Parts: sequence; structure tokens; C-alpha cells
Amino acid sequence: MNEPLKILIAEDDFQIREMLEDALSEGGFLPEVLSSAEDAVTLLKGEIASFRALVTDVNLKGTMTGWDLARIARERDPAFPVVYMTGTAADDWARFGVPNSILLTKPFAPAQLVTAVSQLLNAGGPPV
Repeated sequence: MNEPLKILIAEDDFQIREMLEDALSEGGFLPEVLSSAEDAVTLLKGEIASFRALVTDVNLKGTMTGWDLARIARERDPAFPVVYMTGTAADDWARFGVPNSILLTKPFAPAQLVTAVSQLLNAGGPPV
């Protein structure tokens, strides 16, 4: 049996983190949830190969945004799947978002997240 694919989540709102974690777990993924972009960057620098995708809020507390986090992930792996989430910054996606990413506007249904991650993973081909 295949092990579930690990998905990194960066979200600073506790209730949303729980929803994201539950949705991805129920969708057959193994979510790793962090509350800041800084923590996520630290993890990605050491373990990007163990993760298959990034799900990030755009407006995170701290000095880095989700836009910054996605750019750093893409510097390490140019094809790394990215799903952005925002309630207020959707208009900035074309300017700040990385290519071939998906943006979900809050509020969204948990199934939309699973579909977005699955769509990006399927577009990227099999794991290396």
C-alpha cells in the first residue's frame, strides 16, 4: 500500500488550520501544519523532497507572506505545487503568485482544497 503524500500547510488561524488538516487527511493526504511562513521555510530548506505540495494562506502573521513562501519553495523546486488561500488578496495573485498555482478564495469548501491539490499533483506527473 502506498503511503499518503505529505502536504505542507502554512496557516495562522487555528480554526482554518483544523479544517485544512481534516480535509486533506480525509482526502488521503498527510498534512503537516505550521502557523508561520518562517517555520515553513525552515522545514522546506531541509525537507522539501519529503513534501509533495504547499498550501499557504497569503496573509500570514510575521515578516513573510504566503507569496514569499511560495517563491522560496519554487526556488528550491521550480515545479513545486502551490495552492494559495486568501480572503482579501485575490486581485494580487497575477502579480505576486507563482506560475501554475491555484488560488482559493475564502471561504471555500474543504472538497475544493482536496480538488486543487489533486489537480496540481496530477498535472505534475508521478513523484521522482
